[in-house]
Amino acid sequence: MIMNIHGKELDTGTSRAALLMGALGVVYGDIGTSPLYTIKVALSSAGQPDAEHVLGMLSLLFWMLLLVVSVKYVICVLRADNRGEGGTLALMELAMRGRPSRTRWRLAILGLIGAALFYGDSMITPAISVLSAVEGIGVVSHRLDAWVVPIAVVVLVALFMVQSRGTGTVGKLFGPVMFLWFLTLGVLGGWRVLQQPHVLQAINPLWAIRFIADAPWETFLALGALVLALTGAEALYADMGHFGRTIIRRAWFALVLPALLLSYFGQGALLLTDPSAISNPFFLLAPEWAVIPLVGLATMATVIASQSVISGAFSMTRQAVQLGYWPRMVIQHTSAREEGQIYLPRVNWLLLAAVLVLIVAFGSSDRLAHAYGFAVTGTMLMTSLLAFAVLPRAARGVRRVAWLVLITVFLIIDILLFTSNTLKIHEGGWLPLLVGIVLLTLMMTWKQGRQRIHDTLLGDHQPLVNFMESLEAYPPTRVPGTAVFMSMIVGTVPPALLHNLKHNKILHEQALFLTIEVADVPYVPFNERVKVERVSRSSWQAVARWGFKQEPNVPQVVEQIGQEVPELNLEPMQTSYFLSRQTVIVIRRLPWYQSWRRHLFALMARNASRTTRFYKIPPNRVVEMGMQMEL
Repeated sequence: MIMNIHGKELDTGTSRAALLMGALGVVYGDIGTSPLYTIKVALSSAGQPDAEHVLGMLSLLFWMLLLVVSVKYVICVLRADNRGEGGTLALMELAMRGRPSRTRWRLAILGLIGAALFYGDSMITPAISVLSAVEGIGVVSHRLDAWVVPIAVVVLVALFMVQSRGTGTVGKLFGPVMFLWFLTLGVLGGWRVLQQPHVLQAINPLWAIRFIADAPWETFLALGALVLALTGAEALYADMGHFGRTIIRRAWFALVLPALLLSYFGQGALLLTDPSAISNPFFLLAPEWAVIPLVGLATMATVIASQSVISGAFSMTRQAVQLGYWPRMVIQHTSAREEGQIYLPRVNWLLLAAVLVLIVAFGSSDRLAHAYGFAVTGTMLMTSLLAFAVLPRAARGVRRVAWLVLITVFLIIDILLFTSNTLKIHEGGWLPLLVGIVLLTLMMTWKQGRQRIHDTLLGDHQPLVNFMESLEAYPPTRVPGTAVFMSMIVGTVPPALLHNLKHNKILHEQALFLTIEVADVPYVPFNERVKVERVSRSSWQAVARWGFKQEPNVPQVVEQIGQEVPELNLEPMQTSYFLSRQTVIVIRRLPWYQSWRRHLFALMARNASRTTRFYKIPPNRVVEMGMQMEL
């Protein structure tokens, strides 16, 4: 038997095969569609490339795939799991654990930069992938070129329209389709390699070294295009929680890496025979009769790659909300069985709008490639910096030195790739840069604004125990039932209780003070979720903790508390929830350069999802007490 990441036993044969097939559809869609455009973009600047140019580029590409994807991500970074989960924010939380506050904030900024650039990647991936697939119809006839953009728009609009219905049924086809896609890559590439076997000389690193020595500046510029072969490497780490590192490694080394290398070397072999094939080397790999079926298969593969990054954007947003870097948002579940299948309407429609603007504005995959590399290399660089803070910590002696040397090598490679792409900011790289700056500003504004409110409430706090004991001694009018007061700070009197006593002058027979906390781990087990302490004769304090990949459910945890504390009456019809509804007011006397972020925070707060909906509290059992907070 084998175990999945949640500790459930799985049948060895069928379950491993199912996980491998699932990993092909979810994890490898993005990097698996890179052969559509990488060679074309990397070599087209040289006109019709000669043999040395082709072999030098292929050698660089081969070793980049081995060093960056195979060694860095598949072998090393997958070790830096946060209780089985990966991804930028999970790695950020792992790096921040046990650090002093100043270091924690610096690491948080690195993680947020990576997350912000990931959204730029999520915008560009659907556009460039689908465009590059549909552009294959131009190989059949150039009269069809004018239909590339309209067809791509239709495909992507349809993809985003079905997000609200979930991908459970269609998702079962993702793995088999991608399996067929990788087989096709291998067969077409292998066929061309057999015709020109001397293309395998490029495996020798001397070709890459000679290429660098002969044209160092040209090689540096070429890195900005070759990095397109690495797009999707982050998905290997981000999706580790779904499949586990073993499955991801097996799928990579057994099928994905060989298929990608055969495809790239096959395109190189084709160019050695016919340099004019640089116009579209991927689709020209196929015989003429197979081009149309290949366009159809490529379109399906790019839709799957797009679906992966859209789902990744949903998951990233949910994590940001849970960790307090983004306002509460409406999160809809599209599957009764799978907790990870979620839909965020605002994120979906904003992504669709951004993707359509990109397709219309850039018009081709070649132009979009300049924008793509900046987002990808920026995210990769942030991952390396965070891994530098995580991986060597547990090692000692020689192993620690080895980790530091290895990660330093990765950092040097990532810095070279990133700086190469900064030269393309004026050609499209400005777009993910702008998106990243805007999103980073929004996330930092929300986090710091919430911290300011927290500090204000903490400064005005009253100790809960003393306050409740005084109420027991001199009780107000008591009414039947139980009041659940949502409290931001453990052990302090929540504003909702003070307002209730001030205006209604009553108190329920029993009171529960509930504080919701988000742990720095992805999942908190059910039996470790809640801690309850008695405050006074008729009141209790509870702290409920969820992981950053879980969604708080207050009625569920209240029911759990009722089972642990039988004397506390938490029957649904006898329980009322009291919340403080905070309205942020910006001090008018401040100049604009000091107040603009305060206004921005107030705007974000007004547009956040209601607390009752986010915590799944029945609206007919809620009493909201309004209060104003000055910033």
